[in-house]
Amino acid sequence: MYAIFQTGGKQYRVSEGDVITVEKIEANEGDVVTFDQVLTVVNDADVKVGTPVVEGAKITAKVEKQDKAKKILVFKYKAKSNYRRRQGHRQPFTKLTIEKIEA
Repeated sequence: MYAIFQTGGKQYRVSEGDVITVEKIEANEGDVVTFDQVLTVVNDADVKVGTPVVEGAKITAKVEKQDKAKKILVFKYKAKSNYRRRQGHRQPFTKLTIEKIEA
């Protein structure tokens, strides 16, 4: 059984027990969060596709960690004009463990 849900402007395909990283969610470590923007639920041969979401379906997940990704460097440069700008960025994320998929 797996489901496709939407959070943070992105879509994720998950099964029970999966560990995923999503855009930052306002929740503390150890909290349980639910997602009701479930787009598709597949259980063996039974496929439920929402228009746009599946009615009554929800996904329950536990917040494992709030963290930041590795630093990336944004470097702007223009030739022959001595223009250089360097900036670092660390994107925050939330690590989730999928506990239950309810259709």
